[in-house]
Amino acid sequence: MDLSSTDIEVSKKFYSDLFGWELDAMDAGNGMTYYMAKLKGRYVAGMMQQLPDAPEGMPSYWANYLAVDSADEAARRVEGAGGTLLFPPDSVPNGSGRMFFATDPTGAQIGFWEAGNHPGSGLVNEPGTMIWNELQTDDVHKAVAFYEAVTGCTSETAPAGDLQEYTSLLVDGKRIAGALKLPIEGLSPFWMTYFNVVDIDDTVKQAVELGSHIIAPAFDVSGVGRMAVLMDPAGAAFSIMTGLAA
Repeated sequence: MDLSSTDIEVSKKFYSDLFGWELDAMDAGNGMTYYMAKLKGRYVAGMMQQLPDAPEGMPSYWANYLAVDSADEAARRVEGAGGTLLFPPDSVPNGSGRMFFATDPTGAQIGFWEAGNHPGSGLVNEPGTMIWNELQTDDVHKAVAFYEAVTGCTSETAPAGDLQEYTSLLVDGKRIAGALKLPIEGLSPFWMTYFNVVDIDDTVKQAVELGSHIIAPAFDVSGVGRMAVLMDPAGAAFSIMTGLAA
């Protein structure tokens, strides 16, 4: 996952203070700098200033990537499954990998990553790292069929918390992401990034002190854990979550 920020300096300070990230600066070409966020010596996220040619008014946002064996083959599958390429597969400098962005048939943007010497998130499910990715869309069935066709994942739909239907995407039987009907009318379909934290209420308080805004105050989800939805000082939405004690 990585952040496209309208104010990278604000974003760097916010997430470093909130999650304890250290940032390594890397040349992204064309005078741009890409920052790799590190925790416990492992890369956990990326971020950079929004590209100059971004549409006017484009907000900051967290982008999610799905790992694929071949970006070129995945791009062909995207078009065959009803998705739209936003730009074709391209190699990232220094042999990190190949990537492309697309929209699924419901309009949600998603990245695809073919690993080179950078496999992706080096640490997950621990405080300060990604714990979950969730597609919120107006047509779950159509979207899930697309991701199954492109990546070969499978799906499972069952009640979760207060929801009668929650769809999980599975790889080798392991839940790796979720999908649900958009909870708020009028929103465009999108992928939400969740970060693990030790204490939701303390983290919300700290985030607000650092300039964040609360979208959804802390709430409990039966059988899942406690979570909240925030907007960072540069305008990107993200969620924080702590699971139930084992």
